[in-house]
Amino acid sequence: MQANRSQATRNFAVIPPPTYANAFLVLIGGVVPLVALGFMLWSGNPPLDRLTQVSPALVIIPAVLALLFFAMKRRSVALVGHVLDVRAALFRERTPIADIDLERARLVDLAERMDLRPAVKTMGMSLPGFHAGRFRLRGKLAKAFCLVTDRQRVLWLPLHNGKDQLLLSVERPQDLLDALRATMDAHARRA
Repeated sequence: MQANRSQATRNFAVIPPPTYANAFLVLIGGVVPLVALGFMLWSGNPPLDRLTQVSPALVIIPAVLALLFFAMKRRSVALVGHVLDVRAALFRERTPIADIDLERARLVDLAERMDLRPAVKTMGMSLPGFHAGRFRLRGKLAKAFCLVTDRQRVLWLPLHNGKDQLLLSVERPQDLLDALRATMDAHARRA
């Protein structure tokens, strides 16, 4: 049974986030606590009293940012049977292929399609150059599950319900689109 499952799974490489996305986390996680500590010690107030008040934050902030750094490495797009399985940082979306409107699906540039840009996080993670999870989009307040690491090459997969969609930055978007269509055609022939 395990062999059948691995044969039914097809993985699609995700475009890695730009280096400035990781640099942003390093900057926030490393520099900000050090600056805060330096300012606190420089202020002239009794340093031990202030240090004991702020020390939990000096540990918690870098720990949370380290978790986010490693979460950014969890990104995958796989076609598992008749389900598109997307893992984006701490989030996951499993969408049956039958729910995707493959006729309207296409590769888009978010600089041109401003209405498809992730705008408001509802359950997601957003850094410069990296959007993962659920977002409201700028246009019509539509909803999308996003794994966007390159705004110039995003595979837009609208769903048949008319209000939900997937936005994915995969290295070979046409390969994913072709695989989705082939799987849907094979499923239609069996039915």
